[in-house]
Amino acid sequence: QVQLVESGGGLVQAGGSLGLSCAASGRTGSTTRMGWFRQAPGKEREFVATIWWNAGSTYYADSLKGRFTISRDKAKTTVYLQMNSLKPEDTAVYFCKMSVLGYEYWGQGTQVTVSS
Repeated sequence: QVQLVESGGGLVQAGGSLGLSCAASGRTGSTTRMGWFRQAPGKEREFVATIWWNAGSTYYADSLKGRFTISRDKAKTTVYLQMNSLKPEDTAVYFCKMSVLGYEYWGQGTQVTVSS
């Protein structure tokens, strides 16, 4: 089993920055990749960014390139999401996801609210 715990959400003004963390524990030895998704009120969950665990290569949603940066610390089994130039439309619950040997695990989510 894998447990994911997100942290770092909160309230920020438009134009500001916020960093999220997702720490994984449990049977994470064969992690393939980790990523971030978000879900705004009344909308479907959408992809934000992903990072391949061993290679460190990254992939972003087109609309977020240049503002969001995903990174990871393999020693801490933690993935990060740095969000800059935040906009009110970035308001959502942000979820961490981990892929391990074909299984997918989700965190509980952390709220990010961007005020105008």
